[in-house]
Amino acid sequence: MNTEAMIERIFPMLIAGDRGQARATVTTWIDEGCTAETLTEQVYWPLHEMIADLYRKDQLTTLAHHCAVRLLRTLVDQAQAAYTQNERNGRTMMLFCGDTETDDMAAQMVADLAEANGWQVCFGGGGIAYDELLATAQERRPDVMLMFSSSAADAPGIRQLIDQIRGVGACPEMQIAVGGGVFNRAPGLAEEIGADVWASTPAAIIESLNANPEQRATPEQRTVGRTTWAAA
Repeated sequence: MNTEAMIERIFPMLIAGDRGQARATVTTWIDEGCTAETLTEQVYWPLHEMIADLYRKDQLTTLAHHCAVRLLRTLVDQAQAAYTQNERNGRTMMLFCGDTETDDMAAQMVADLAEANGWQVCFGGGGIAYDELLATAQERRPDVMLMFSSSAADAPGIRQLIDQIRGVGACPEMQIAVGGGVFNRAPGLAEEIGADVWASTPAAIIESLNANPEQRATPEQRTVGRTTWAAA
C-alpha cells in the first residue's frame, strides 16, 4: 500500500479532529489488507513526527495540535489491540520518555510493538526523577533501559544518569538505549552521552535491540562537554 498517500489522506482528518471519518478510513485500509503493525510503523509514526515538527515550528494551532494528538493516540490504541503477539523472548525492558503527551504517545508505540515482539515491558512514561529511575533499575535489573522520545531539556539528565549507572557499576549487564525526540534532531548526541544503542523509530530501536544484545558503549565514543542538544 502507498503509505505516503495514506498519510496525506488522513492528516487533514487528524488536525480537524474528525474522529468518525478517521476511524472509517482506517477500517477501509485494514479491510484492504493493511496490518496493524504497518499502520503504526509506516503511517502513525510518520504522522506523529509531522505533527510534532509542525507544532514546534508554529505551523499548527494549539487546537489543531491537540485534536491531532488525541485522535492519533486513539488510532494507536486500536492498532495495538490487533498486533500479532509473538512468544515471550525472556528479555525485560524499562521504558521512559519526555513529559509531553506527544512524547508519551511516541514511547507507547515502542512499548506496544516491543511487547508484541516478545519483550516484557515496564512503561513508566515521563516526569520521573532520575534517582528513582536508577533505584528502580538496580532493584529490577532489566535487560534494557530505554529513554525514547525525550526532549532537549532531558538530555543533560539522561547523560548524568548514564554516568551514574556506569560510574558506580550499577546494573553492569543492563543495556542503555535511546531514540526519537531530541536524539533524532541532534545527530551524534546518543553516542556522545554514552548510550549503548540508539535508533530513530520505534521499529528500528526494537530491531537494533533484538540484533545487538551485547553492544555496549566504549569510553572513546563519549565526548563530554559538548552541547549538541542545546539547539535541538
